[in-house]
Amino acid sequence: MFNRLERDHARFRQIVRGKIKQELKKYISSGELIGRQGKDLISIPLPQIAIPHFCYGEQQTGGVGQGEGEPGTPLGPGQGGRGPGAGDQPGDHILEVEVSLEELAMMLGEELELPRIQPKGEKNITSQKDRYTDISQTGPESLRHFRRTYKKALRRQLISGQYDPRRPQVIPTRKDQQYRSWKAIPRPESTAVIIYMMDVSGSMGDEQKDLVRTAAFWIDTWLCTQYAGIESRYIAHDAEAREVDQEAFYRIREGGGTQISSAYRLCGELIEAHFDPAEWNIYCFHFSDGDNQTEDNSRCLEVLEQDLLGKVNLFGYGQVHSPHGSGGFSHELQRLAAEREEVIIAQIRGREEILEAIRAFFGKGR
Repeated sequence: MFNRLERDHARFRQIVRGKIKQELKKYISSGELIGRQGKDLISIPLPQIAIPHFCYGEQQTGGVGQGEGEPGTPLGPGQGGRGPGAGDQPGDHILEVEVSLEELAMMLGEELELPRIQPKGEKNITSQKDRYTDISQTGPESLRHFRRTYKKALRRQLISGQYDPRRPQVIPTRKDQQYRSWKAIPRPESTAVIIYMMDVSGSMGDEQKDLVRTAAFWIDTWLCTQYAGIESRYIAHDAEAREVDQEAFYRIREGGGTQISSAYRLCGELIEAHFDPAEWNIYCFHFSDGDNQTEDNSRCLEVLEQDLLGKVNLFGYGQVHSPHGSGGFSHELQRLAAEREEVIIAQIRGREEILEAIRAFFGKGR
């Protein structure tokens, strides 16, 4: 019976996985999974098949049959119960299943055919920490567990009848000796850092920030399967850049002009102060509508070439569509992207293009 239940559960999981993969593009585009995220699991509404059935009306409820009716005559009872008070009819309930973030990321990788990332740096090594959690029959005298040894010797003497309460002497033998033994516990290091930068100038509205939030969720989801630990930093900028926390990053009110180079300079300062490129895998993502001061474009390219590109695994620029933005900055980056393979440009004109942006960012396995 137990094996049968296991088989049925495995088959159910396969069906669920297949349904989720079929609808993955819709889930990515809608952004509804972000609100359903727990610590390690995500709740996903499972599509269901509606079985057709007849609906019988009630007699003597009025309405129109054959012939002419009066204007405003109702055609039948509305949905829900009639009149005040609680209804007595069942409602429609959607089945939800919980899927781990790791499993969801693997589905994403399969759907987009993303290659495994080849990390760099010493932080990829998982260190071992020894913890004395076990007991062994052999070991050095310095690790002998005196209390356990005494208790085992006492138990042996009591069972064999050798213990004399008048002369309570307990003498351990070689077989009674107990020693502390260690167990190697893998302790992963923080192996990667993601630095998100977003334009919060007046041309970036709530719709654009929501696109950034959805794209960042899937970037996090994928990278967390490639590294033992992830640290995230957030930079918001208009004409000036400042480091903020995650909540402020997505909720900060837009306003002011745009100077993208301020964000790139602050990003370089963060890397210099906290993230040694020899030890960290560094990912930088900048999202903007591409509206920047003309004289600042050359400064941006200069900061990228001199301070960032030699230190990062990937610099991804996602240009989100805005009716108020010029979108010209991506053209300035095209030359640099042609020369440096770590520079990736993606256009995000709507939710349906988030999937292609993720493919563009990670399709080279960087």
